Amino acid sequence: MIEDLHVHSTMSDGSDTFEQVLEQAAQRGVERLAFTNHDTTAGLTAARELGERLGVQVVGGIEVSAYDFERGRKVHILGLGVEEGAPALAALCGSTLERRHANSLWQLDRLVEAGYEVDVERALELGRASTCLYKQHLMAALTSEPYPSAAYRTLYRSLFKNGGICDRDIDYVDARDAVRVVVEDGGLAVLAHPGQLDSYDLLPDLVECGLGGIERFHPDHTLADHARCAELAVRYRLVCTGGSDYHGKFGRVPHVGFRVLA
Repeated sequence: MIEDLHVHSTMSDGSDTFEQVLEQAAQRGVERLAFTNHDTTAGLTAARELGERLGVQVVGGIEVSAYDFERGRKVHILGLGVEEGAPALAALCGSTLERRHANSLWQLDRLVEAGYEVDVERALELGRASTCLYKQHLMAALTSEPYPSAAYRTLYRSLFKNGGICDRDIDYVDARDAVRVVVEDGGLAVLAHPGQLDSYDLLPDLVECGLGGIERFHPDHTLADHARCAELAVRYRLVCTGGSDYHGKFGRVPHVGFRVLA
């Protein structure tokens, strides 16, 4: 079975709707797909119904934006098998969405004040189609350069990184709480792309909180990451998962199912 258990849509920071993602998945032979939008389960019921019509099994999911406060690192936790409106997750993640939206509005104001030719209405329109406004929406309203291009990356880094005028982050929930809440809502808590965020060291603590899986296959993982995830899965009796982390035009992965198993 071809499955992709890490996919984003317009409900967070992806460019494609649920329907567009599922149509692509059906065309590419992806049989099972998890929508793991950031900090929200909104739209999962309708997505599952769409998937049934298109022959794609939709797994309810979420990607919780979290933090390892001991080591000072971001950590992402996937919740697989959760339902739309999962109450504990909604309570935990609601404030994250509010903080992100407020921060993105602040960033939009900074761009306008600095004289950048940003299509404000375009940015706000993209945000309204999502659960909040994202940096990807601001970039889409600022430039027509494609995400993988050097021009896009240079502009993004100059504005949102390295002390740029929009370089301000938000507070995130504790990764341990994220795992506990996923489990409370009946989901499988999975450590997302630990090689990308260097979050391996936190894994033993997360296992104690109920972590049940590790994302072994991810486009940013090296062969060394694959091997390390496999070893940790055996040691801690974790399920190995794989996902493309697809974001449509707002990411570098060209299609769903991309490098899920290699």
